[in-house]
Amino acid sequence: MIPVPGFEGRRIAVFGLGRSGLTAARALRAGGALPILWDDSVSSRMQAEAEGFAVEDLTTADWSGFAALILSPGAPLTHPKPHWTVGKAKAAGVEVIGDIELFARALEALPAGKRPRVVAITGTNGKSTTTALIGWVLKQAGLTVHVGGNIGIGVLALPEPTPEAVYVIEVSSYQLDLTTRFAPDVAILTNISPDHLDRHGGMEGYVKAKARIFTHAEVQLVGTDETWGRKIFDSLSNATPISTAEPASPTRGVFARAGWLEANGEVVDLTAARSLPGRHNAQNAAFAWATARALGIPHKTVIEGLLSFPGLAHRMETVGQLGRVRFVNDSKATNADAARQALLSYDRSFWIAGGRAKAGGIDDLDDLFPRVVEAFLIGEAAGPFAAALGDTPHRISGDMQTAVKAAYEAAAATGRDEVVLLSPAAASFDQYPDFEARGEAFRAAVLALGATPASAS
Repeated sequence: MIPVPGFEGRRIAVFGLGRSGLTAARALRAGGALPILWDDSVSSRMQAEAEGFAVEDLTTADWSGFAALILSPGAPLTHPKPHWTVGKAKAAGVEVIGDIELFARALEALPAGKRPRVVAITGTNGKSTTTALIGWVLKQAGLTVHVGGNIGIGVLALPEPTPEAVYVIEVSSYQLDLTTRFAPDVAILTNISPDHLDRHGGMEGYVKAKARIFTHAEVQLVGTDETWGRKIFDSLSNATPISTAEPASPTRGVFARAGWLEANGEVVDLTAARSLPGRHNAQNAAFAWATARALGIPHKTVIEGLLSFPGLAHRMETVGQLGRVRFVNDSKATNADAARQALLSYDRSFWIAGGRAKAGGIDDLDDLFPRVVEAFLIGEAAGPFAAALGDTPHRISGDMQTAVKAAYEAAAATGRDEVVLLSPAAASFDQYPDFEARGEAFRAAVLALGATPASAS
C-alpha cells in the first residue's frame, strides 16, 4: 500500500466503496487522515465497518468539515449530471479528486531523490496490452516494476515507493477527470475513438479528459493515426508521434507496421513475437520501445523483452489448437474499433461476434467483411449484426458453446489452416458479467471440443 500524506487529522469524504474507493480509504488512513466512507450498497458499507472505518451518511453530513471528496470513478463528475456528492462538495468549497490524484500527491510529497518513476497509459483501445507490455519489457530489463491502476491492482494498493521503482499504470478517462497534479515521467495516449460520451458530455469532453494525461508529463507519446489523436499531438510542443500510417523522421517518432517498427533510423523485426500479431500490436510495441528507451533501457534489451512477451488474457490470446484450426480469444474487443484490429490481423477468419451492441454496431467494419469466411453471432446483437453483414455468410448461434462448435466445424471443413476468432465488437453484459467471463466461456468451449491448450502446444 502507498500511504497518502497531506491530510493528517482531517476528515476526508470517500464515496463509492469498490476496489478504488476502499483502497483509497486505506491509503488515506495509513497517511494519518480520517476517512469518512459511504456507499449506496449496504453490503459495501458493512465491509467498510468490518475494517474499522467510520461510515457516515453523506447525504446528511456537514460538508464544511471535509478537506476533500474522493469520488469513485464510477460516479459521474459532470455528465449526464454531477453525482449528488459532487454538488454537496462544490457547495461547501471541497475539492473533488480520485485515487490517481492521491497517488500523485503521495509521490510529490517524497524528497526529489526518493521518488520513483511513473509511466501512465490511456486511450480508447489498446491501453491494457500496452500497459502489460511495457511492464514486461521493463521487468525483463531488471527494473523493479509495479503494474496496476485501471488494470489489475488499484494504484494505491501497489507496493510503497522506492527510488529505483517504476510504476506502470493504466488510467481511464474517468480517473483523469479527477486529477490536477498528476505528473508521469512518461505519458502515453494510444488512440481515441468515440466511447463513454455520455459521461463526458460528448466527444470534446472525452478528448479533453484523455489529454489531461499530458498536462504535467515529461515525455509525451501520442498515437496519431486518428483525427483526435493528431489534434492532441499538434497541441503539444514536444510530443513524440507513434503512427502506423506515417513513416517517422530519422530523429523523431516511431513508425509501426504489422511485424516490424522503425525508430531512429533503425528497423525492428517483430515477426518472431507470436503474442504481438497485427499492426495494432506493432503500435503497442512502438509505445513500449519508446518508453523503455526514454527510461534508458538499451535497444537490444528492449527488443528481447518485446519478443518474449507472453501476451495478455482475452486480448488476441491464442487459447488452443485443434487440427489445423487455431482459436483466438479477443473478448476484450467490446466495440467495433477494437474488433477492427483483430480482423485486420488475419487474411481470413471464422468470426464469433455479438453481445450488447454499442452505438453504430458493426456498420463501420463493412470494409473488412470480405475477410470473414463466415460469422457466428451471439447475444442481443445477433439480429442487428446479421442485418449489417448482409451477403457475408453468417448464422445466428445464440450462445457461445453453439457458436464455437459451429465455427470449428466450418473451419475444419476447409482442410486448410484457419482461425476461429472471438472478437465480439460488443459489450458482454447481456450474457456475462464482464468480458473476462465471456473470454473464459470461449476458452472452456474450445477445450470441450478437445483442443490442445495453447500452453501445451
